[in-house]
Parts: sequence; structure tokens; C-alpha cells
Amino acid sequence: MGSAGTDDKDPLVIFTPSGKRGRFAKGTPVLQAARALGVDLDSVCGGRGICSKCQITPSFGEFAKHGVTVHEDALSEWNEVEARYDRVKGLISGRRLGCQAKVLGDVVIDVPETSQVHRQVVRKEASTKPITMDPATRIVMVEVAEPDMHEPSGDFERLKDALAQQWDVHQVSAALPVLAKLQTVLRKGKWQISVALFQPDEGGVAQILEIWPNLHEGGIYGLAIDLGSTTIAAHLCDLTTGAVMGSAGIMNPQIRFGEDLMSRVSYAMMQEGGATEMTRAVREAINTLAGQIAEDAGIDPKLIVETVFVCNPVMHHLLLGIDPVELGQAPFALATSDALRLSAPDLGLSTLNPQAQIYLLPCIAGHVGADAAAVALSEAPEQSEDLVLIVDVGTNAEILLGNKTKVLACSSPTGPAFEGAQISSGQRAAPGAIEHIEIDPATKEPRFRVIGCDLWSDEAGFAEATAQTGITGICGSGIIEAVAEMRAAGLLDGSGLIGSAEQTGTPRSIPTGRTHEYLIFDGTATGGPRITVTQGDIRAIQLAKSALYAGARLLMDQMDVEAVDRVVLAGAFGAHISPKHAMILGMIPDAPLEKVTSAGNAAGHGARIALCNRAARKRIEGGVRAIQKVETAIEPRFQEHFVAANAIPHKTAAMPHLTTVVSLPDVNFGASGGGANDDGRRRRRRG
Repeated sequence: MGSAGTDDKDPLVIFTPSGKRGRFAKGTPVLQAARALGVDLDSVCGGRGICSKCQITPSFGEFAKHGVTVHEDALSEWNEVEARYDRVKGLISGRRLGCQAKVLGDVVIDVPETSQVHRQVVRKEASTKPITMDPATRIVMVEVAEPDMHEPSGDFERLKDALAQQWDVHQVSAALPVLAKLQTVLRKGKWQISVALFQPDEGGVAQILEIWPNLHEGGIYGLAIDLGSTTIAAHLCDLTTGAVMGSAGIMNPQIRFGEDLMSRVSYAMMQEGGATEMTRAVREAINTLAGQIAEDAGIDPKLIVETVFVCNPVMHHLLLGIDPVELGQAPFALATSDALRLSAPDLGLSTLNPQAQIYLLPCIAGHVGADAAAVALSEAPEQSEDLVLIVDVGTNAEILLGNKTKVLACSSPTGPAFEGAQISSGQRAAPGAIEHIEIDPATKEPRFRVIGCDLWSDEAGFAEATAQTGITGICGSGIIEAVAEMRAAGLLDGSGLIGSAEQTGTPRSIPTGRTHEYLIFDGTATGGPRITVTQGDIRAIQLAKSALYAGARLLMDQMDVEAVDRVVLAGAFGAHISPKHAMILGMIPDAPLEKVTSAGNAAGHGARIALCNRAARKRIEGGVRAIQKVETAIEPRFQEHFVAANAIPHKTAAMPHLTTVVSLPDVNFGASGGGANDDGRRRRRRG
């Protein structure tokens, strides 16, 4: 059988969402390839096709991002073991068993979340900030007049009369499924019924979404969904009280078509039916997520009568079933940028109530989406007295800069490195993943914490506390802190080069080819992973943080300012990365550290505001027109800022606030070393 890297002519196997890849001899089982690469693919039956935990989804077509074309015969044909399992228990369409499918050609293989040993921890928790309740859907109870032979009228007409008299609602409509059960419900309730009334505009037309006999005490619910490039996060909210009944998330299955947005646009362009395939995948995932979150909360999903979506423009179009091809080329035209009002059947969301209403926040511009609008709704930069920079970091960063005078917005393509992807030991946030790290500047020894354990690795009881999860890899917050700590400890110079053992004074700096890597943890003696930060990891983080900084700096240019008063870090990143590490890395412009704060999941909170307050929908629909859009893809200065930001923390920008907190070593591990020495000299002069 095969092993990774056997021969350049052997088939290339690429696993998503991890991004891990290797070449394997033809006939290698997918499960074996996954284990050789350290891919998180479950199996407990020893590869006999019994447990089904190793299910995978192969993808076919042209993948420009990965530089491969996957043919239909890239895997061995369906065998009797798979056929038997499908007959007995059923396999989801398109799935294969990793222990049975064998590699025959270049292939891209997605490992669905259900097949991963270490499931992702959703880090987009609901904000606790208060929301004024004024939902578009409410429950009202009415007493309907009984039919009278002397005054003939239909039951629905008498229901409308009751709503007008008892609730001052004068324009009412109902879909056929509601009308079909109206007579039964009325008589069961002895002419008293509860009505879920959807009225998006005060005094406007109301739609009856659901009816129940007598008083309905089961409540009605809505979903606020942040549809991200990497993660789909949802909050289930009580539409009467606004209480969050549950939060859950899953990975966006579109990752297998490309980790970043432009890769997905490219897939849609080059693969016939590619956009349709991605639309189907994300809608299926949303249906699954809705069912999961309702089940966890002990709620009938048919009581979910509203859903609000926020997403970037590419996700927006693919959710709607619109080909995103125009978003892949200037002038980046959206099919529509307005807010949209739809129903659950329009998006194939069969898990919800059949009459459930869908609201999509407006997009701001070609690459500045409804997620940025949601952040603006949550953080209200237009009401700020001081100049605030709001950064919502994900695979695509949404950046807002403004105050009461004006607000600017842009989107910056940071890529998936901040999510732990494209990192040698990287993984999604899951129990066992390193999330925080410190490196002693004197000894160069690391200590770390993993998700699921509050102890540091050098504290008593750590080994016992992590025995079940193990130490499995490093997630996005961990790799960001690791790079910043390496810079502060003198393991990394200003240009991003890792020094040798002789240069750094630690055997943890290990040669690998022409570069070096820093060893954080070696668990190979007990069958665990070897976790390092490689030169390639540093470059991936440099590219991501440079794009983020360049976007922020571009907005500052447009505002004609050299500094901001405060910085708000939003998203999963914002809640888990310390301001000091963000500043050392040079992700954000220099600012007083006490003025760098976390807003948590601002986009998700904005979605909840729109779900629970119909006036907020009007406010953001008007507000996006006042936001000035800056398109990074066509701004010449973006590239200038990007190149200068490649240094850690920055090649030219002054960092006066950072230097009061930390003194970065003046080290240079390259041949010329200008960048690092320049940084050091500038810092000494300012001191």
C-alpha cells in the first residue's frame, strides 16, 4: 500500500477542510492515506466497513485552487461492503466509506464533521448585550364568531374580522396550508385560537404563519444564522422574550470546493453545475443545523417561524442559488444588494415551519456583504464620538472605520490561516487543540493550554486532565499567539525568519530542509502528534495578517488619519486572541492596548437584532446606503500596505503604544537583515 510522498507520479490526495495533502500509490485506501497525513478521520471497526464512522465525500471536477482535475474514476468503484452497508443503514448520497474506497487518481476528499474524531467547538457564542424586542412575528389569541346561517361568511373572513376588532390588524393573508386546517383548529378550540402573525411593517399586511386551538403556550422561535465561509453558526431565539434557547454550528461543507471565496467562484466558473452543487450542499447543512439546534433545545423545529441570515456576498449568492461568477471579476457586481424577504420553501429549508419567513440583511458592496452590515448594526460606528476601527476576522475580514461624521467599509481576503487551515499542525477549534501559548524569552521553552482544559501544560494534573482528548494540534488562536510569542522571544526576526538552534540558543529550533521549525510539543513516543511551527506556517500567517492590516490602513488613508482612537475585534478571533499578541503580530494598527476590546460574535449579534427587532431592519437598510465602500481589489495602495505589513510587526509603521508594553528583540537571521535591524533602530530611537 501507499505512503505519503512515494512518487511524483502517484495520485495526489487532498483532504478538506484540513488542507493536508500527499501522494499515495494507486490502490491505497482513503482511510490509510488520511492516517498517514494525520487527517482527523474516525474509524473504530478496523476498516471492515461496519462502523461507518469513516464516511468521506469525494469531489470531482477542476480545482484551480489545488491545481488538480478530479475525474469520476479517481476512486475505486462502489464495492459489496459499501453496498451492504447502504442497504442496511443507508449512506448519504455522494458519500463513500474511507476504509473501502481506494485512491486511483488525483482526488479532493472532504471529511464531514460527523466523521471527525475531534468535533469542532463553535466559538461564535451569542452575545449577552440586550436587544429591544419588537419581533416581526408574534402570537395573538382571538375569539372568532361562530358561523351563522343568517349572516353567511367563511371562517377565514370571520377570523380576519376578529383580528381587526381585537388586535387592530386590518390586512391579513394566509397560505393554503393554513387555510386547509383552519376549520379543524377553530372547532377544536371552540372558536378560540392562537395565531402566529407575521407583520414586518407596523400597520402593514400581516400573514398568518401558523394556528393552534385555544392558548398556545409552546412559544415560537427564530434562527439567527451567520453563514460564514468556514463556519455556519446559528442561534435559536424565543421570539417572545428574545432568550437564546441554544447555539450551535457546523463547518460550511462548501470548504471542499475551495477554502477561500475566490476558489469557490473559480469552481463555479470552471465546473459545469458547480454553483448548483455548492448551493445544494449549504442548504442541506442549514437544514441539518436547524434540526440539530432544535433537538438540543427540546423544541419542535416546526415552531421555528422566522430565520435571519447574514453572510458575505459569495455566500449570499450561493445560498440564494445565484451563480457568483460576476463577483469574481471587476466591477464585482451583485445580482442584488437589497435586503430580501423570502419563505422557507424558497431556500429549500424543509426542517422549519413550511410558512417560515426568511430575511437576508442587505449587502454593502461587491465584496462587503450582509455580515458587515450586521456588524454595523451591532456595533453602531455611526454613533461613535471617537474614531473606531472594527475588525471582524474570518476567512474573509470585514473592516469598518468611522464615527458620527462618516463610516467606511471594506473586505480583505485574509484566507483560512486564522482558522487553523493551511497550517502544518493546524486544526479547527476542538477539544485537544492548543489555543493559548507562552514562550519564556530566556529559556525559549513553551507552555500552552488546550481547548477543554483550564490548566497550563506545565501545571500539575495537566497530563491527567488531557488524557481523554489528547493534544491534537493547534487552532487559529493558538497559531496566532505562537507566532507572536516566537517574535517576542527572539526565535523569529522582523522579516519572519525562524532562527537556527545556534542563533536562538534552543534545541527546539530544528532544521528542516533549508529552513527551521520550532517544536512546541512532541507526543510521538506515546502515539501522539509532533506539533511544530514551520517556516511555511509563518508565511501563511504573514500573508493573512498583512491583508488584514492593509485593509485597515487603506480605510485610514481614505479617512486621512494616521491613528485610530480604539479598535474592536469581532468574530471568533476577537473573543480568543489577546490584544497584545494581535499588536505584536501587526494584525491591527497601533493603539493603546486598553482601547483594544472584543465584541464577540458581532455579525451573529447583528443577526439577532434583526431577528428580534423589525425597526432595526429598517435602520440597517437605510444605514448601508450611508456607508462608503472601498474596494481593496482595485486600490493600488492596498498592495503597498500589504508588502510593508509582511514584516512582524511592520516594516515602516511606528508602534509607540506597543513599545510601552513589550520590547521586541533586535534579531536578524537572514543574509541581509535590513528589515529586522531597521525595526530595532527605530524602536531604540523612539525609546
